[in-house]
Amino acid sequence: MPHVMELIGKTRVVIKDGEVVEISEPQIEWCPIFDKMRGIKKITSEKVRENMEFRIRDFGMFTENRQLELKVFVGFGASEIMMSGLKRDMLDTTVTVCEGAGTVITSNPSLVQGMGARISGLIETEPIDGIMNNINERGGIVLDPSSAKIDPVGGVKKAAELGYKRIAVTVIDPDTVRTLREIESELGIDLMIIVVHVTGISREDALKLVEKVDIITGCASKNIRDVIKPLAQVGTAVPLFAITQKGKELVLERAKDVESPVLVNTMPLPVLPEKKQPNNLI
Repeated sequence: MPHVMELIGKTRVVIKDGEVVEISEPQIEWCPIFDKMRGIKKITSEKVRENMEFRIRDFGMFTENRQLELKVFVGFGASEIMMSGLKRDMLDTTVTVCEGAGTVITSNPSLVQGMGARISGLIETEPIDGIMNNINERGGIVLDPSSAKIDPVGGVKKAAELGYKRIAVTVIDPDTVRTLREIESELGIDLMIIVVHVTGISREDALKLVEKVDIITGCASKNIRDVIKPLAQVGTAVPLFAITQKGKELVLERAKDVESPVLVNTMPLPVLPEKKQPNNLI
């Protein structure tokens, strides 16, 4: 089984043996983050290929040599927020994904950052021993080393079995969110549900998500922007929204760790300057 990831404009990329073997057409034309970080003015399949090959070369993504100590990529990404939550004792552990390992449980702040900082929408993956060994050495627990399956529900159940109560988990779909909220109630745990990779989701799914999650990324989703009523927002181009009070507290806790100056202001949200949004929102 190859690895499949969706990145930059929800472009589907297939990687096998550290090589890009298949690539789809991008679904959006321009992303302000990748324009700012990589100078990509127009997203094309070739630009996405170049970016994926850069990630493979630069820090060993999808290879045995994967680096798991990475600098902060964006100030308020999901992995950065979880890293701060662990450092500041707002979370006991996290359930996230890493290529070559699938679902991973870790309480190590630098590991959750190192795994997640440069991952886009990981759809499926297969075991890579070097990555799993590195995760284990840094205090991470791979949920299923034999298959590297992506299973946030199984990860949360395992984390609860290990005695963790305050658990952050990253999710991409409303069905999983609903199941997780049921498990939260059954097991008496406290979940911080963070939704990522929402470009292209339906209005119905957007409504389901904002009812039940704590934090959600805006990505290039028109429907999330249309239905969101956040308590806090960070960023205006590709924003991240806190929907619940505990989500808001975690986002504000992250602000303490951001090295650049931070503006905190009160105003009706969301704030979405038209010229700064990805083109086109879907």
